[in-house]
Amino acid sequence: MKLGFTVKQQVTAALFVLFFSPSAAFAHCQIPCGIYDDHARVASMLEDAETTAKAARMIEELAAKNDAQSKNQLVRWVVNKEKHAQNVISTISDYFLTQRVKSDQKDYVERLKKHHAVIVAAMLVKQNADHKYADDLRKSIQELAAYYPEHSH
Repeated sequence: MKLGFTVKQQVTAALFVLFFSPSAAFAHCQIPCGIYDDHARVASMLEDAETTAKAARMIEELAAKNDAQSKNQLVRWVVNKEKHAQNVISTISDYFLTQRVKSDQKDYVERLKKHHAVIVAAMLVKQNADHKYADDLRKSIQELAAYYPEHSH
């Protein structure tokens, strides 16, 4: 008896594990400890965006192959694309929107829109395999960089 799973079944199983397994929060604490490196978080999100771009390219390359190893790698790239896009969403929502974007900032609405654009771009990366969406994610993160310049200590 041979047990075989379709790529769709493999991806579904991988995504189930990804979304329903316990995960640690990677954003900084939500207490006023005063230890912040906003620029480092932007750099980390840019790394996540680059990872999603590579994942999308690899998914495209592997999609045409039918051997077991290629299917395995395809699923791994899908899972990683999802994970890194979710890292960006978590960093924006759990760190920047809760601690750095304040309603009393004179450009609050503009900041809110730009941070929201990053979340939407990351969501689109999760929904699509085209690396164009990862490029859009990178650009939306770069739009935030001016708010969070590197500090010299």
